[in-house]
Amino acid sequence: MSAAASGGRAARFAWALLAAGFCLPTLVPLAAVLQALLVPEGEVWQHLLAHVLPSAVADTLWLLLGVGLGVVAVGVSLAGLVAMADFPGRRFFDWALLLPLAMPGYVLAVAFLGLFDYSGTVATALRAWGIELPAFRGRGGLILVLTAALYPYVYLVARQAFASTGLRTLEVARSLGHAPLPAFLRTVLPLGLPWIMAGTGLALMETLADFGTVAAFNYDTLTVAIYKTWYTQFSPRGGLQVAAVLLLFVLGLLALEARGRRGMRFATMGSAPLRRLPLTRLRWLATAWCALVLLLAFVLPVIWLAVAGLQHVPDMRGRFWALGRNTLSLGALAALLTVAVALLIALAVHFAPSWITRLTQRLSTLGYAFPGALLAVGLYVPMAALMATLAQAGFAISLVQIGVPLLLLGYGVRFLAVGHAPVAAGLLRLRPSMIEAARLSGAGPLRIIGRIHLPLLQPSLMTALLLVFVDVLKEMPITLMMRPFGWDTFATRIFEFTREGEWGMAAVPSLALMVAGLLPIWLLHRGRRASEGLHLGGQAHA
Repeated sequence: MSAAASGGRAARFAWALLAAGFCLPTLVPLAAVLQALLVPEGEVWQHLLAHVLPSAVADTLWLLLGVGLGVVAVGVSLAGLVAMADFPGRRFFDWALLLPLAMPGYVLAVAFLGLFDYSGTVATALRAWGIELPAFRGRGGLILVLTAALYPYVYLVARQAFASTGLRTLEVARSLGHAPLPAFLRTVLPLGLPWIMAGTGLALMETLADFGTVAAFNYDTLTVAIYKTWYTQFSPRGGLQVAAVLLLFVLGLLALEARGRRGMRFATMGSAPLRRLPLTRLRWLATAWCALVLLLAFVLPVIWLAVAGLQHVPDMRGRFWALGRNTLSLGALAALLTVAVALLIALAVHFAPSWITRLTQRLSTLGYAFPGALLAVGLYVPMAALMATLAQAGFAISLVQIGVPLLLLGYGVRFLAVGHAPVAAGLLRLRPSMIEAARLSGAGPLRIIGRIHLPLLQPSLMTALLLVFVDVLKEMPITLMMRPFGWDTFATRIFEFTREGEWGMAAVPSLALMVAGLLPIWLLHRGRRASEGLHLGGQAHA
């Protein structure tokens, strides 16, 4: 065997070993939760089965059902109108209906409760006119808030499906004598079902992972049960067993989302531009429906947060900068470390493609599917056991000493997929001829990475850094359950303010997080406009 072949095999082995090492942090909480599911502790399990799990499971199932129906109804109706109909304001609503993605569900909950709760702004104003709103702090109000926060997941993918083949399919159905609405329901909607299922699966995953919104409504789901079992009953092991039940829900939703993705295969029929369906007398009704959703899901909450937040800025002035410093520093550190690991994993697949590196890549990015509360307890319990073992061996290391690194590890496991996606996409756009030319000139892997990959991947790396940074800013359960003493952030203070009923005070950090959340929306819109421009430019050149 030649020295070059031996060196190439050693390099591929090193890349595979590196990728395998990076998937271990994801496997640790998964193994801990599975162990708690397969080998539960008797007394703790009996208590959970008798007093915690029945209500938590029932509440979780009702919430999933309500939010699932809500996001499908709102997201599909808006996507159908924007993608296939012509009405006043369509171009504006095309991108504006994505703006609720800028606000985490718990921020939207702060605004909705400040508006529509018994002492809220709108409820109080209507009561002066003799109009009494129904109680908002309940399952119905929670479903409304989460639907408003999560319908863009369905709207985004359904709009893409309807725009790809929907207009031509609708035209064919109408030529056969079908009216527009029956034609949509019988032909276009069935073709878009795989996309709708995939978007609904993502929305339900976010619902299952949500902690701050349900906590603001005092609604006990499995994620809240993990927190209460850990902090109220002082039982991390019990929290781990509740997380094991939550894992079953996660696996079920992953199967639903995977089933939806298997059917996402579409081909555009023809290239001639088609006119969108003119709504004539119903066009203003379509505008009103889009405007109502945008008003409730974004405009009114932003106005309330701005007004209430500005009133309480003097009360928060001293704490605001400390919270901002903690939030920004954790976000920046987590983003840098997570994207660095994501880059190494993507390069491992790039330089040493094999079933091993592809499998470790999938395992490494699996953490995004797990709720933050599950990851928090799944990392904490094994780490506590490891610290106890080390203490018995004479190495006294406390969890307090490794608090920040452990918190950053939790962020990394949760958001590695967010950082990996832009980097992997950027690598796919690199021309293989450039890499081959560098290899023929005698450049090694490190020189190729430094001279070719890093410069050309700068836009992808910046996008990944920004997306991970913003997601870390908004992450509540991992920060709340794993942060060291004194490391309060905007998200944890929002939780504490809402628990105390101080909605006006909660508006200040909520407004800061909402502004940060607008960054990925802008990136998404800019990327879509750029891709459309490239597509049109390619057509013109052709």
